[in-house]
Amino acid sequence: MIQFDVITIFPEFFEPFITTSMIKRGIDKNILQINIHSLRDYANNKHNKVDDKPYGGGVGMILTAEPIVNAVNNIKLKNKKTLVLLTNPTKNNFFSQTHAKKYSKFDQIIIICGHYEGVDERIKELVVDETISIGAFILTGGELPAMIIIDATSRMIEGFFDKDNVLEEESYTKNNNIEHPQYTRPEIFKKLKVPTVLLSGNHKEINKWKKQNSY
Repeated sequence: MIQFDVITIFPEFFEPFITTSMIKRGIDKNILQINIHSLRDYANNKHNKVDDKPYGGGVGMILTAEPIVNAVNNIKLKNKKTLVLLTNPTKNNFFSQTHAKKYSKFDQIIIICGHYEGVDERIKELVVDETISIGAFILTGGELPAMIIIDATSRMIEGFFDKDNVLEEESYTKNNNIEHPQYTRPEIFKKLKVPTVLLSGNHKEINKWKKQNSY
């Protein structure tokens, strides 16, 4: 089992994610555990404030270091293989299937959701193992990237799928191809016909066609 711990200022954002579809099934099967932590619970001030103005000026607010460090130190499991991720814009570390496979080998993954204009840089030295981005664009916060990381990583965990061979046919798994064209009934739709080879029952030719037409 792998344990995900997400640190966020919007814990309610994750409610539908962990209570529906395959992620819920993974939780019910005790293949993964997902804990959502409110960053404000780790703030040592009267109003649970977790942000402040940046030194040097600039637009927007910055998440302060103390509550993040407090949260990670309280959540981190002892004697376990733990990875602490920060979801934040970065030029050279975009999340990929390779990351998902690597992450699936950990016992615990703590994900810090960046927000506002960013986080105090010092947390990267104090508690963060890796800063990760899901692409060359800016989001309102790190909650969506956290969900994507959890979803993709969970699929790499043994037992997540009922069939053992599902991952072997997954996109990006073989030859770095994404996928081949897929068809289902009816055989003809608006004069567009399913490729004849897929109807032949000749698995050797079908596999050859899939490989040639993967994109």
